[in-house]
Amino acid sequence: MLKHFLYYSSPIGRLVIAADGEGYITDLTFGRVPHGAVEGETEALAVAERQLDEYFAGKRMEFELPLRPSGTSFQQNVWCELQRIPYGRTASYGQVAAAVGKPRAARAVGMANNRNPIAVIIPCHRVIGSNGALTGYAGGLEVKKRLLELENARA
Repeated sequence: MLKHFLYYSSPIGRLVIAADGEGYITDLTFGRVPHGAVEGETEALAVAERQLDEYFAGKRMEFELPLRPSGTSFQQNVWCELQRIPYGRTASYGQVAAAVGKPRAARAVGMANNRNPIAVIIPCHRVIGSNGALTGYAGGLEVKKRLLELENARA
């Protein structure tokens, strides 16, 4: 299925948003264009762009977008659980693992976070180490810190 993408300038750097031909957001990455995607705006991408503008302006705490991330069933479960972490809050990898019914799978949750194709919207930045430390993020730890600070300042 053909994907369209656009570049989005955000306070955390240039992002790439992609959507499939059915109007589902499939990717939000830190500059990586999905294989085979063509540049061009669609209604789904325009809506995602508006909601991201609102999020970065502190006016949106939840995204209301149709999402279609590609991944294993375990990854899908983790990504669904990430969307349940409230704006301005965090959860540990162990807490997410327990919530998806795999209490010993904290490392696997970390790998699912690493493979999250829809950053920010599926908020893997809200997952931290059990000791409260910021660990791993595709956009880098400074970006993770900035996203958490943005949310905490407005929560």
